[in-house]
Amino acid sequence: MQFRDLTAADIEVRVQSVKQSGLILLLYKNARTDMSILDETVGVENWQDKFYEVKGIMFCSIGINSNYKNPELPDRWVWKSDAGTESNQDAEKGNASDARKRAGFAWGIGRELYTSPLIWVMPDKCDIQNNKCYDRFAVEKIAIENKKIVGLSIINNSIKADNIKDKRCFVWSLK
Repeated sequence: MQFRDLTAADIEVRVQSVKQSGLILLLYKNARTDMSILDETVGVENWQDKFYEVKGIMFCSIGINSNYKNPELPDRWVWKSDAGTESNQDAEKGNASDARKRAGFAWGIGRELYTSPLIWVMPDKCDIQNNKCYDRFAVEKIAIENKKIVGLSIINNSIKADNIKDKRCFVWSLK
């Protein structure tokens, strides 16, 4: 079973680290993206998830009915699992969400994010104050070939600009 590549709308961007000389951005998917891709690929009735704890660590298992294309066959559930870590906002919810996202990666959903280039934004393309940046960034465009990112454009949505070109803070392409 093959899951589709992520689109620009599926990917979120956050600041990973800030220096006076610029900042590093990180691409990520959220748990809702995994749920949507599972729904559209195998159907809402052909996947499920369960959460459980092992030695204080939250795990999520995503099960997919591998016979979903052939309703004459009995259900055959295949499971893949991974652990989550707490988030800075809501530890318990973030832990469960992270576990679900990682279980999605185990199935191959969004694995192309691991091929992202280093996303370095120069200080003239963002607002760095006291080693912090609260700008909001987004993926404008992404090109993926053979499950690898080969092109990427990031915009800074906090910049007031007349056109999208002026909001671009990172452009990368192998072509």
